Amino acid sequence: MQPFTPNKYLFEGQKGGKYTATSIRQIFNRVVKKVGIKKNATPHTLRHSYATHLLEDGVDVRIIQKLLGHHSLNTTMIYTHIATPTLLKVKSPFDSL
Repeated sequence: MQPFTPNKYLFEGQKGGKYTATSIRQIFNRVVKKVGIKKNATPHTLRHSYATHLLEDGVDVRIIQKLLGHHSLNTTMIYTHIATPTLLKVKSPFDSL
């Protein structure tokens, strides 16, 4: 049996084509419940997490903007919830004086 390889979309239906937003939410909600996640999570949460992890790993925010397809950097900044420990690691140039 050959593995399924999507032609156009990351997640394609059994007959090809994209899943509807409703189908994605239903599948996601079933998985979240099955693995026991108690926090409110949506498929959009994955997008926020992706952007935040990239930023915390040192990826330039303009690259993240491009990856997310945002025209405005301000929109990207909404997605990048910077964790407090990450902010505390940033060294000020004045710290070495």
